[in-house]
Amino acid sequence: MLQRTEGIVLRTSPFGEADLIVTHLTLDHGIIKTFAKSPRKTKSRFGSSLEPLTCSRISFWGKEDAALPRLTQSDILYSFASIRESLHCFVRASEIIELILRLTPERESCAKVYPLLMRILRSLEKECTAGLQLLYYKLKILKISGYLPKLDSCGRCGKAGDSFFMNHGTVLCRKCSGGAESVLMLSPVVVSLYANLLSWNLASISRIRPHERYMKELSSLIDEHVKYVMERGLRTKEFRLP
Repeated sequence: MLQRTEGIVLRTSPFGEADLIVTHLTLDHGIIKTFAKSPRKTKSRFGSSLEPLTCSRISFWGKEDAALPRLTQSDILYSFASIRESLHCFVRASEIIELILRLTPERESCAKVYPLLMRILRSLEKECTAGLQLLYYKLKILKISGYLPKLDSCGRCGKAGDSFFMNHGTVLCRKCSGGAESVLMLSPVVVSLYANLLSWNLASISRIRPHERYMKELSSLIDEHVKYVMERGLRTKEFRLP
């Protein structure tokens, strides 16, 4: 059965001397893995379409439940080459890719993830800045995947609270927490920053300049939350830029 869709290359893995296992995030099928025959040869018909982050119109062949359908065609729509050419930008994009790979089930269509990644890559291509931009994208992915932490009020009764419990993924008031010690106390500024990142668009967010202290506090909380949810940290975070 031949199927066609749009896909963004998330990663590739060598298979034998010249073949590749290619992981795409697709518009219609979510995350899928395909077998690409001989793309590592000089005269491969796939050309540069299997480079990481490349968005292409792809065709693959196999039974509907085939574990590894064969990739038969890949025509570039957007190369995003400038992101790959910048080490700093590529590392930031890789962190987003790893988050998507870890939180999005394979072969389950998720209509919101594909357009979000396209917006992320186009934004990084225009302006690749760290900090607020990357944090904004992480929160969007966590929200879509259903793993967004709750910081604005108690996750059980809805009352005000400032004690965040990592094992619950939410703020709990003193009554609902049973008097247990919280993992982290949140400042009102951090809660406000978090709410703004969720409700504003990227154009609005690019105009604010939060204090480094509060940015670090919120970023650390989100990184620890991701680590707890996935039972290990992002490998991309271990890479140290020069």
